[in-house]
Amino acid sequence: MEPIFITASLWLALAVVSALIASSLGLSIALVEICVGVAAAAATDWFGLGDVLAANSEWVRFLAASGAVVLTFLAGAELDPDVIRTKLTEVSVVGLVGFLAPFLGCAAIARYLLGWDANASWLCGIALSTTSMAVVYAVMLETGFNKTEFGKGILGSCFINDLGTVIALGLLFAPFTDKTIVFLVGSLAVLALLPSMTAWLTRHYAHRTAAIRTKWIMLILFGLGGLALWSGSEAVLPAYLVGMVLAGGAARDAHWIRRLRTLTVGFLTPFYFLRAGTLVSLPALIAAPLVFLMLLMGKVASKIFGLYPFIGLFRQDRNERWYYTLLMSTGLTFGTISALYGLSHGLVTQEQYSFLVAAVIASAVVPTLIAGMAFVPRHLLPPGEHPGKALRHGDGLSDEG
Repeated sequence: MEPIFITASLWLALAVVSALIASSLGLSIALVEICVGVAAAAATDWFGLGDVLAANSEWVRFLAASGAVVLTFLAGAELDPDVIRTKLTEVSVVGLVGFLAPFLGCAAIARYLLGWDANASWLCGIALSTTSMAVVYAVMLETGFNKTEFGKGILGSCFINDLGTVIALGLLFAPFTDKTIVFLVGSLAVLALLPSMTAWLTRHYAHRTAAIRTKWIMLILFGLGGLALWSGSEAVLPAYLVGMVLAGGAARDAHWIRRLRTLTVGFLTPFYFLRAGTLVSLPALIAAPLVFLMLLMGKVASKIFGLYPFIGLFRQDRNERWYYTLLMSTGLTFGTISALYGLSHGLVTQEQYSFLVAAVIASAVVPTLIAGMAFVPRHLLPPGEHPGKALRHGDGLSDEG
């Protein structure tokens, strides 16, 4: 047990350093944690410290996965059903284009420019087609855009985009088995009963039993997540659906959402974002930087050229269009999951996997940085908010949450 506590203290020390840097520079905490993770992994290799961070240990992987799952649930819970209904055309068009443009573009780059085989090329297209719900939601929280119809529209588009990625991965590579049917039927049954069961639990026990709603939600998330993994899917997919189903009720109790957000951002997501950074192999990138740059530019360019004209149909302001487009160009959760799926099933080599993961993680950093520095639509910020304020002064991201 002693080594686990020592290792955990190292991770949390990196999280504290990341928070201080993010606060000082006014950058996204998710972005800074990824960069700090890259630096930490490079430093441990440079000084010959071995696997001191234990990034691939089961307990670190579990905490990181838990962070992704709960953060994805919170992103779904932030969606206002009325806003999504009114923006259904926008989120559907932007989400589908955001998936198809990089899926086809990056698959073509891998096949015809890099000479990868068909399976590796299609897997490349899938891995680089994603939009990072975790990064986008973290940015929405920090800026305050999660409270606006603009931010909720971006989150809705992210969901459609990533849903396309999951479906493509399943149709092209994942076998449809009896387990898949069990997962679908079980998830639909739980989602159908969840609003009424949660409302009953909240009405009778929420305010006189210790944190029972949080325990209940974690039970549902981990239960459906385990069922998803057992069936060959991913735990974050049902988490988003659970959040969407409970969005109306969750919005009525902002205090509970803030407390759950504090637990998630304060403890769980640092493991996820920091660990994502440690997956980047700097030696592999240094050995073949052009491959990495081609994949990164292929993803970002295909996203921008595919999305910008369509986003212009719904957002007229220049900063709004660029900010929307750049955030939709990010990638992380489903991208790394897809790349790891390809590696574990022999669809890509270890070297190809390293390039894919590096490009995915870089796509979480570069577009987010540019969007935050140059294209924030400040006129849409809630009154009294400015980029980075939520990070320092509340909304579930500070000690006041």
